[in-house]
Amino acid sequence: MFNRITKIVLLISGIVFLIFVVYAVTIINAFGGFDKDYSVTDLKENFEENKVEIYELKSYFNKIVPKGRFVEIEFKDDNTLAKFGISITGTEGNSYKEVFSEWDLEAYTPRMDSIIKPLGWTRETLKTIKNKLDNANCIKIESGEPAKIGFQRSGMGLYSFNVFDRPISRELKAAYNDSCTYILANDKLILEYGGGAVGPQCFYNMN
Repeated sequence: MFNRITKIVLLISGIVFLIFVVYAVTIINAFGGFDKDYSVTDLKENFEENKVEIYELKSYFNKIVPKGRFVEIEFKDDNTLAKFGISITGTEGNSYKEVFSEWDLEAYTPRMDSIIKPLGWTRETLKTIKNKLDNANCIKIESGEPAKIGFQRSGMGLYSFNVFDRPISRELKAAYNDSCTYILANDKLILEYGGGAVGPQCFYNMN
């Protein structure tokens, strides 16, 4: 009888411990514990190394996004979109009405064909975007001026480049350079860290 009770207690303890480990791993992963945290220097260096490709990506993407539309696309891998969204822009281009937004989409399917057809895109368009993202060492892009180009994720957070074609004004520099979400790299580049639902909400390493 005693041995049976001991076995039951040990079994319950083992199950509780396993649940705790799974929960802990989930929380740590959400906070970026298993992903690299990038510093401001990391982002600056990556931008300089891939500057030509990043500007080519921006130019190409803004050309293929129809006027009056805002599009964001993020690749998880060669065949999967982590996120894809289409919005209608306002008359001034600074307000949006979302018409489609979805996570974890298979890129090359009849359903995706129908989603991108109104944009004048094909599967080859998606492949070209993926290729240009790879060349720029990035994973995501949002259309517009500036174009926001996602560099890498850490947990739920996303490191991005806000890429301008022309030097920004002093007022805009002050608005962007908050030393938390945004870091002014130069007069045409703003670094950004967007935290997820959990985890850090500001740049962790400012160096």
